[in-house]
Amino acid sequence: MVDFDIVVIGGGHAGIEAALASARLKKNTCLLTLSIDNIGKMPCNPSVGGPAKGIVVREIDALGGQMPITADKTALQFKMLNSAKGPGVRALRVQSDKIAYKKMMQDVCLHTENLTVKEAMAVKINTENNRITGITLADGSFISCSIVILTTGTYMAGVNMISSEVRDGGPDMEKTTKDLSQSLRDLGLHTFRLKTGTPARILTSSIDFSKTQYEPGTDAFLRFSETTRQEDVRAFKDQVPCYLTYTTPETHEWILNNLNKSSMYSGVVKGVGPRYCPSIEDKLVRFKDKPRHLLFLEPESLSMDTTYIQGFSTSLPRDIQEHMVHSLPGFKDAIIKKYAYAIEYDAIDPIQMKPTFESKIIENLFTAGQVNGTSGYEEAAGQGIMAGINAVMKLDGKQPLVFARDEAYIGVLVDDLTTKGTLEPYRLLTSRAEFRLLLRHDNAEERLIDKGRSIGLISDERYAAYERKQAELSRLKDHLKETVFEVDDDRIHQYLKECGYDEDGHRGINGLDLVKRPNIETKKLFETIDEETDSFIASKCDIDIKYAGYIDKARREASKLKAMDSISLGVDFNYDEVDNLSIEGRQKLMKYKPATMGQASRISGVNPADLAVLAIAIKQGKGKAK
Repeated sequence: MVDFDIVVIGGGHAGIEAALASARLKKNTCLLTLSIDNIGKMPCNPSVGGPAKGIVVREIDALGGQMPITADKTALQFKMLNSAKGPGVRALRVQSDKIAYKKMMQDVCLHTENLTVKEAMAVKINTENNRITGITLADGSFISCSIVILTTGTYMAGVNMISSEVRDGGPDMEKTTKDLSQSLRDLGLHTFRLKTGTPARILTSSIDFSKTQYEPGTDAFLRFSETTRQEDVRAFKDQVPCYLTYTTPETHEWILNNLNKSSMYSGVVKGVGPRYCPSIEDKLVRFKDKPRHLLFLEPESLSMDTTYIQGFSTSLPRDIQEHMVHSLPGFKDAIIKKYAYAIEYDAIDPIQMKPTFESKIIENLFTAGQVNGTSGYEEAAGQGIMAGINAVMKLDGKQPLVFARDEAYIGVLVDDLTTKGTLEPYRLLTSRAEFRLLLRHDNAEERLIDKGRSIGLISDERYAAYERKQAELSRLKDHLKETVFEVDDDRIHQYLKECGYDEDGHRGINGLDLVKRPNIETKKLFETIDEETDSFIASKCDIDIKYAGYIDKARREASKLKAMDSISLGVDFNYDEVDNLSIEGRQKLMKYKPATMGQASRISGVNPADLAVLAIAIKQGKGKAK
């Protein structure tokens, strides 16, 4: 008999979601962490959400995850980004109280039924016939289990760097191990080095904010979780502001004159850094034409007098960091509480992973989070809940849960990783999703809650609330269709005029036809005749009506993709049996082992002729594992 059904290694954002999903689905689960106090830690920026990422958090909520609930209840500020743009790019971002966030996560993990939290370091993955049997701990003890979910983040063979000062350690110089990643390599998995970094933290009371730009949140009830009530979140009047500032010519001079002292440019760094969140020295080298760079000043916690300088990560020496910080507007007398540093770590090549997050090499080994080559708390949490769900599905002999690219940003994430791999820390962007109009902030629940319910992570009470909202939306659309707004009504005439429509005459216009017009909003339209509507439902109604044609077109395009993705290949497909494949196409197909024809079509180097040859081979019954 095994000690646990599932052991999750790592208590970061991926590990939390994986362990909670497993335990809530009634599996005997162990969450293994180096320190209980580090569960839910935010080692980098103190925020959740943002473009694409915020929608992932909404998807986690629709599947029954924890991050959206905790992010709402511990937020210092809520802000809807890109609100003036189309619905496909709108996303929520919250400034988090990093101390309150991790405390809440720790409390949830320590009080969840079926979940045992254990402080220990895993140093070896044990297998028999390429199948998981358990893990060995640093003290030599053994824990047997059916499935291991590896969510070690940046802790495998971590190295901290400030200039030429290099020390073994995870974030904030916590414990690290080289044994675990060596254990993975011994089992046949390929690892590679990645690098990320974090900026200095400044004593907030030492900053002159009068010389920076005030950045408030959004004055509206916003939330990641549909279970969050307005009284659960910080009121707008009590929210904590952020600020903006910019680098100066003096800042640039200090950086460029000392590039040879940077860990990255002196040759100390071996791993590849993040393209979309580079160090400040990397920004100056890559974007030489820019006279200044934008920096965000973000509070870390109500219990800490520190500010995070978003966009100012570096690995330059401490004395140079002092000059850099003091050169910023408002920072003349700033006091650095913690210096910036870079961190390098081992990651697993994600093309070795199935779309379920299970390893293609070791059965019952699942991986999630930064260990898969991604960056960001949200990407990690999205992978974590999917790995937890699919681990349980595997144990129960049920069909796995895998999302297509038109169903979820999580689907885009896993498809990108498993069909293209990554050579640098992968970050989700709205531009990566070709069907982003289908993957919106407002419809995440509509897209995924049925999946969450069928799995068992969405309660009947939660689902009933969703059904009530859908019924209310349907009633509002019907009410629009049935309501005729008279143009000669002064209130209607004035509102239409404000929206740019100078209507004359005595005719009436159907409400649905009016909302199809630009600038006209359902809520404001009904307010002209003294009828109140729910803000969220009315906004959803606007999007569904105004973008109906674009949405239908995107769905038609997605159906074509689904047809390709319905043709199975499988990781054991024998491409040597298929004649007339191009040399590059054959090499790429054998390397990436796509699960479907759709995945094969998205691999760089596999051309249309290769796909045609492959389609014929499948019809002829070639390539299938005997």
